[in-house]
Amino acid sequence: MSNLPGPEFWALVHPYTGDVARAERPSRAFDSDVTAMVESDEGRFFIKAMHNRPGGRRESLMREKAINPFVRPISPPLLWDTEDDAWVILGFDLVEGRHADFSPASGDLPRVVGLLDRIGDLVLPEVAREWAEDRWDWLTTSDEEVELLRGDSLIYGDIHPANFLLGERDAWAVDWSWPTRGAGFIDPATLVTQLIGAGHSPQDAEGWVDGCRGWADADPRGIDTFAAVSVRLWRSLAERNPEEQWIKAMTTAAQSWADHRGIAVD
Repeated sequence: MSNLPGPEFWALVHPYTGDVARAERPSRAFDSDVTAMVESDEGRFFIKAMHNRPGGRRESLMREKAINPFVRPISPPLLWDTEDDAWVILGFDLVEGRHADFSPASGDLPRVVGLLDRIGDLVLPEVAREWAEDRWDWLTTSDEEVELLRGDSLIYGDIHPANFLLGERDAWAVDWSWPTRGAGFIDPATLVTQLIGAGHSPQDAEGWVDGCRGWADADPRGIDTFAAVSVRLWRSLAERNPEEQWIKAMTTAAQSWADHRGIAVD
């Protein structure tokens, strides 16, 4: 259990896990202070934990706890949670799956889009009504653009290959750290950018989502707005992280999508 917390942490989870025989970090670093796959007397768990401090990171874990009952079985079930003055910890069922492949030759794409459709069909739960999707507002240029991103759909908001786990029969969207209420095209549009970044042409990327309800029902002006704010977001990230090649690639992908849609982004 190297590079993992000390005895106080494991004492806190012991009532739920019993003795832990094995714990290891996942291959991908999640946006948590601790993530671990655990084998224990009480079963196999995926643990996410944050230092118990006020602010956005704790809030993201609280949202994930609150939304979990409404996103099963798309997301692995939350089996237990606990906290003390030092830690907030969630214990999920540990599912067996691999990260999705978004590349053009991938056979995973029908399953990825099917999972996206299932997310889009979820009913917005009451707990999410106050979670307005406002993360893009600072990248818009008018109140009209802000309104085009509003809506009453449950937005997953964290679409990339590592968050889509594919098992032999089942598939899951994991890491519901910041669900929101917004326009139904936001998740499909996010997938479009990701697909372009993985090597698809903008036209082919849009073709993969054109059957998604949130996309099919969308005001095209809303999708255009999202394409524009995506360019501005990735440009901003690239300016702050000039050494990150994957951010440069996503900036290029967002720009190529905007170009495809005939949008000039200043």
